Amino acid sequence: MTKPVRHARRPRASRRVARTAAITVGVLALSGTTGAAALYAQVQGGIDVADVDQFLGDDRPAAAEEAAPVDGYAGRPINILVMGTDVRDGENAALAGDVDGMRSDTTLLVHLSADRSRVDVVSIPRDSLVDIPSCTLEDGSTTDPRASHMFNEAFQVGAGTTQNLAAAAACTRLTFEQASGLRTDESIVVKMDGVRDVIDALGGVPIDLPEAMDSPKAGLDVPAGQQVFDGTTALAFLRARTGTGNGLEMGSDLARIERQQQLIDALAAQVQSTNLLTDAGTLLPVLTSVTRSLSISSGLADVRDLAGLALTLRDVDPATLSPVTVPVIDSPVEAGRVEWTAAADDLWARIAADQPLTDAATTDPTGAATGAATGA
Repeated sequence: MTKPVRHARRPRASRRVARTAAITVGVLALSGTTGAAALYAQVQGGIDVADVDQFLGDDRPAAAEEAAPVDGYAGRPINILVMGTDVRDGENAALAGDVDGMRSDTTLLVHLSADRSRVDVVSIPRDSLVDIPSCTLEDGSTTDPRASHMFNEAFQVGAGTTQNLAAAAACTRLTFEQASGLRTDESIVVKMDGVRDVIDALGGVPIDLPEAMDSPKAGLDVPAGQQVFDGTTALAFLRARTGTGNGLEMGSDLARIERQQQLIDALAAQVQSTNLLTDAGTLLPVLTSVTRSLSISSGLADVRDLAGLALTLRDVDPATLSPVTVPVIDSPVEAGRVEWTAAADDLWARIAADQPLTDAATTDPTGAATGAATGA
């Protein structure tokens, strides 16, 4: 049976920022206020900043106007592949158990339109069967191509025995590019402990569950109703795939993607309801958690450069943010796996042409609004 593209709900504008990449960009979108450069430096290099200004007084020459961060990709669209990894190094082993190897637990493509008026987000099911090309490992050797393997295996293949995150991200990018025909410009890898720390730095995330959830494998046991998840509980919620309640009975990666979007919607609302982006005292611990938990490709590695890109997105209309999932069908050759349908080709064509993923709504003669969504 064909599974249509999943679309995020549209109950209110504050719940439109999509998934981890959007949160990452949002918290790094510094406002360019006086002292921002010092904040970038502190986050970037871990410098112990002394508050000398309080002793200087006001009788001083006028300061030069501080330059705002600059978008190095100005005037062109950007494709950023974001991977949430289940690597079990350090504290991650305590959070989810000590196992060998690592795979990309969640992968999504974030497309920023050339005019920065739109952010498009596409979730890529980890169980998708794709061809994994030859990838270069940390020691310079190359792997053999693999036909019809799970998409998230590409991360493990590239990581090799040394578990190199850069090589893992590169192999995942090459796999996605071969399967979609799209070129990726940058990549971001997010670790599990980083998700936990960011949410704790925000003071938790309020969420309303329609029913209780119990997932022993993920360490999740939460009641129904309004509550506030701390970082550890939120991480368990994001990882949970089996159990009871809120779709866990399905044991499906597609159902888990929808639950992940539910939590990120709530997290986005939490970020937007605070003064996070204007209060350095509130922003600093979140920035520190974010930068500590990411492995970022070189074009986005400087905090000030990333902030410059984020600043150009401040005026994005929330109504244009509509996360989708690659359209798939159950694989006829391997149980528990999925394959991309022909509708995925339309999805990639729209992104390549820098066009919206959904058609604009129109009004029929009866006055009812209609609109076609790609892949539906």
